[in-house]
Amino acid sequence: MAGLRVGTAALVAAGRRLPRQLMRSAAPWALKTFDKILIANRGEIACRVIKTCKKMGIKTVAIHSDVDAGSVHVKMADEAVCVGPAPTSQSYLNMDAIMEAIKKTRAEAVHPGYGFLSENKEFARCLAAEDVTFIGPDTHAIQAMGDKIGSKLLAKEAKVNTIPGFDGVVKDADEAVRIAREIGYPVMIKASAGGGGKGMRIAWNDDETRDGFRFSSQEAASSFGDDRLLIEKFIDNPRHIEIQVLGDKHGNALWLNERECSIQRRNQKVVEEAPSIFLDPETRRVMGEQAVALARAVKYSSAGTVEFLVDSKKNFYFLEMNTRLQDPYKSFGLPSIGRLSQYQEPVHLPGVRVDSGIQPGSDISIYYDPMISKLITYGSDRNEALKRMEHALDNYVIRGVTHNIALLREVIINSRFVKGDISTKFLSDVYPDGFKGHTLTKTERSQLLAIASSLFVASQLRAQRFQEHSRVPVIKPDVSTWELSVRLNDEDHSVTASSSGSVFSVEVDGSKLNVTSTWNLASPLLSVSVDGSPRTVQCLSREAGGNMSIQFLGTVYKLRVLTKFAAELNKFMLEKVAEDTSSILRSPMPGVVVAVSVKPGDVVAEGQEICVIEAMKMQNSMAAGKTGKVKSVRCKAGDTVGEGDLLVELE
Repeated sequence: MAGLRVGTAALVAAGRRLPRQLMRSAAPWALKTFDKILIANRGEIACRVIKTCKKMGIKTVAIHSDVDAGSVHVKMADEAVCVGPAPTSQSYLNMDAIMEAIKKTRAEAVHPGYGFLSENKEFARCLAAEDVTFIGPDTHAIQAMGDKIGSKLLAKEAKVNTIPGFDGVVKDADEAVRIAREIGYPVMIKASAGGGGKGMRIAWNDDETRDGFRFSSQEAASSFGDDRLLIEKFIDNPRHIEIQVLGDKHGNALWLNERECSIQRRNQKVVEEAPSIFLDPETRRVMGEQAVALARAVKYSSAGTVEFLVDSKKNFYFLEMNTRLQDPYKSFGLPSIGRLSQYQEPVHLPGVRVDSGIQPGSDISIYYDPMISKLITYGSDRNEALKRMEHALDNYVIRGVTHNIALLREVIINSRFVKGDISTKFLSDVYPDGFKGHTLTKTERSQLLAIASSLFVASQLRAQRFQEHSRVPVIKPDVSTWELSVRLNDEDHSVTASSSGSVFSVEVDGSKLNVTSTWNLASPLLSVSVDGSPRTVQCLSREAGGNMSIQFLGTVYKLRVLTKFAAELNKFMLEKVAEDTSSILRSPMPGVVVAVSVKPGDVVAEGQEICVIEAMKMQNSMAAGKTGKVKSVRCKAGDTVGEGDLLVELE
């Protein structure tokens, strides 16, 4: 699922602080900027760095893989160099190719953004050897904080609260089980060089520890080129709160308040908020002071983030320090790839900011994180920021790929979130059976049915005229009242509609509503008033057979609107028989097959692993839906598969 990341209540992104990092060290009366900078990244962070450089009069060089040749950051930069094919190991992590691009373009400095090589000490050393400035912390800080094992030991020495666990490298699955038993379940298995939820697994027993060791080490090797793992006690039901720090080369360091990042899936942030409504001033102060103590301990000289887990009693524990501004988005749900057929950001609204690196026609690829943008709203207080976020999500137009707008909207209006009653288990607690979209109240259902009926009638009325002249009507033009049958969630509703200019009077299941709009059916956004209640809806599709998809309150609903006569005739139409999926395994997402565990003739049990698919650097185990014998295997390790591709058949 391609997605947005939400930030509320304050601007938490790093864009406005970048100019401080882009200055060379010099006497305060003679600060000099670089003439040319290479950005060793892609997407929205590369775009933000380029925008800042343009404001400062600095020339920019973009690097890109072959599939990113037409990307926005490439078009924005003054120069662009291809550094390899699509896989990150051959392009954005290809240090030799990037160093060659630096020499070729004579860039004086490199901004690494986040992820990729931003915390790679070898890359920083290579730059230093060529007298190229690394815009970020020095190699000592990267080495100290980029390694979770080493950073935890340093945190202990700096008297920073740490999570109990094993402070060494776990050699194999057997040792992982032994260590986990000594610590006591549940435990967290995570990559020493990792971040962003990659290479992280929670284990509640020995079997989960063995599986977690395997998947975490493979993900870590794929994402970071380092498969070392550590194990520590899993703090159940915590909050995830980060402190922003800034340090200079003169030993000064300060903290800039916190961000609440507790709304997560698979240890990946979905919603961030600043400030946290959970922290009191004293806890905030102590956390900030410990973050600064750690920054000073490693002689930190850049912008960075210190992450903490905080329990219900406000005890907090150091999690990790990221040696750059924390700003990445990771997906919620299964990844979606495709081309953005239509894209419109809600930047016309007050208090809204969008950081993105895409445009209409951009491709969301299986090779990189499926981020569309970071949507940020801010206001004079939390309520205003949340209302602006709700409005911004309703006004965000994204077509061509699935996205997480519905989820984000549901999170910010959820009563627990509004009260601040959240933890890192929020999503699994609120949606134990998975997120299925907004549940309509009776009033909301009537509003949706009325809007759909009005759209149908408006489109029929428009079809009667062509360039200000009458044409052969689909429906008799003298119809004053429309008798309709509207199907929603397999339920049929009787609707009567009549129009008077831009106002439709609609009766839905006995309830009367007035629906008003400009009825500009060519616009992707439709502002509607239902009995005085303003709504922004999106009609994603309308078909001649009466089927339409409407995005309402963030969720996409499929409806069928027909005249009563057409609905009667429709009963004689044959319905397509649904596929029997009990004996087949299809890929639920686009990705690459990492391993296949069965062959034709094997007998498998329900829940047994069939294969592993990697998507956006996350590995996912595909399991058998029932017990049976394998009839055929349609994939092999290394194959690229699309969503819905057949993987394995059972007899």
